[in-house]
Amino acid sequence: MISLGYDVILIEKDQKLAEELSLSLDCTVINAEGTQPDILEKAEILKADAVIACTNHDQDNILIGLVARENNIDRVIIKTDDEQFLEVAKKLGFKYLIDPPHIASMIIADTLRGVDTMELSSLVRSDVRFMNIMVNEEFTGKKLSGISLPDRSAVIGVYRKKEFILARDNPHLQTDDEIILVTRAEHINSIYDQFSRHND
Repeated sequence: MISLGYDVILIEKDQKLAEELSLSLDCTVINAEGTQPDILEKAEILKADAVIACTNHDQDNILIGLVARENNIDRVIIKTDDEQFLEVAKKLGFKYLIDPPHIASMIIADTLRGVDTMELSSLVRSDVRFMNIMVNEEFTGKKLSGISLPDRSAVIGVYRKKEFILARDNPHLQTDDEIILVTRAEHINSIYDQFSRHND
């Protein structure tokens, strides 16, 4: 993000690490506890385009996410290491979730089976993006094909708990289904806004 020209403010509670980061990174580093609202205010959260909560504690990341959302931050990215907290974050309505252990374990399992999952990265070229959208009550009961998407966008399928349903099966949507789709980068915000409006 720094190399792309964004202004980054990093909060790190470990003093030694904070000092090292301040010397090695071209950004503002605050040595403090990131879950404290006054520290987030000091980090100019009200001016932020996005907040990324990536501590080693899922509870703290969710708490930071809740504080950010209370301050009307649209883009809140939360890292979780525990599937239970991942589900909690989903139920709380957070859209941008990262689950490193699950991603790593899936890559390892696929590699052992002779499948190179990492080659998927070569498919994400130019402005092509994959997205996941959680289904809420507004869309419950509707056919998957009834969801309107921007041009050059398509649904790949639906995760329903541990089951994956291909888009061609055109299932009736259920609350908490997770829709996986491919689109262009320019459409990401409008798609999230479409579903957020219904969440409101």
